[in-house]
Amino acid sequence: MKEELRKRRSWLDGFMAYPAPAGLSETALRDNIILLDQALYTLWSLGDNLIYAWTPEASGLRVLVAPHQTLTEYTLGDGRLPQAEITRRTRLLDKLLSNQEHLAADAFDAVALALGVEPRLVELPFAPERGLGLPLIAAIAARYGIRLVEDRAVILFDAVGFSLLTPLQQVVQLNSLSCSVNAAYAKLLAREININFARTTTGDGFYIWNRMRGVAANVELYQLMQFILADNALARERATRPESVPRLRACFHVGSHYEFYQSEGLNPTSFSYLVGQVTIELARMIEHAQPGQILVGKFNTLMHDEASGEDVRIDSLDFVERTRAPLRSLNGLKLAGSEVDEIACYLTGRRDLFGLWGISEYEIADKHGLIHRVYNAKINIHRRNGEPIYLGLREEDLPGDAPRSVADTDFVPMRA
Repeated sequence: MKEELRKRRSWLDGFMAYPAPAGLSETALRDNIILLDQALYTLWSLGDNLIYAWTPEASGLRVLVAPHQTLTEYTLGDGRLPQAEITRRTRLLDKLLSNQEHLAADAFDAVALALGVEPRLVELPFAPERGLGLPLIAAIAARYGIRLVEDRAVILFDAVGFSLLTPLQQVVQLNSLSCSVNAAYAKLLAREININFARTTTGDGFYIWNRMRGVAANVELYQLMQFILADNALARERATRPESVPRLRACFHVGSHYEFYQSEGLNPTSFSYLVGQVTIELARMIEHAQPGQILVGKFNTLMHDEASGEDVRIDSLDFVERTRAPLRSLNGLKLAGSEVDEIACYLTGRRDLFGLWGISEYEIADKHGLIHRVYNAKINIHRRNGEPIYLGLREEDLPGDAPRSVADTDFVPMRA
């Protein structure tokens, strides 16, 4: 048990990035983190239970703890519930799981009554707000629960022809992709763009997402994708053996998913996993992506805008338009020794009779007959003393039989 406690304490060092409440020393903050984590770890019971909600008390927390099976048992009941009741219960759970913070005392009591779960008291030798701060408590509690996220962007990178390689070549390619991810992150960090990104492997690529949420966080993730692809393209140019660097295809999408922490030994993992509609959509998109292609899924989602402090509805076209202005701040950044003069990103389409560029919307039919709508993206990086880096495929490079929808008729000014 001492070794397991040591591992948990090591992981909790990551929480030290949160600002300490006024007057609290770093040592006291660390001790308080460990006390709360130990209490929640006991309630978690090696993964059998989940923390569904919590509310602060004068010297502790009230928490809703129940087996993970409660999620499906509550929603479906005894199998004889009318559809209207199933829908009501599903919406209640979705609202509960999508909450990232604590519940007010009255809302907490209402949820406990609805779920039929008796609250548990976690006693602490300090007041929650003064001993840790509510945002830090929420981050610690999230490790022992499941969250529903509706507005986070996710990237999927896939190495073309990966399954045809030898195991040694495969590991070399995955290492090359990891290096490109790290190099891209370092370049953005140098411009004070600190993306709190996470990734999980798919076997022949990675899912990558920003742990932060909102418009700015999703735009930063799109920038990270651009520089990962740019570093990969430069690595392919320099490689003496082409099979040592993967040829990538990439998909970017925003959609709902569940975020959870698996068990690792006797502890929840130090990093989260994603599963849900956005990962399903990305998997379908990547199956139809051409080598070197960048696809952006069609979405229309509420995202939090830090500039206005409000939630705004953004679709795929609006989002790509929003990524352009922040790219200007990256001018002068060096890629392979040459400074970047300009980065142009856009969704491709056909040109109309007046010389204006449209945006083509493509339809992908999966094996179940379901339709997924996507856009083809291009990224052009112009360097002062180096050759341009062209990422993605042009409209004319795409298969002639690629199905387009009516979005072709919606022409908007766009730079090629």
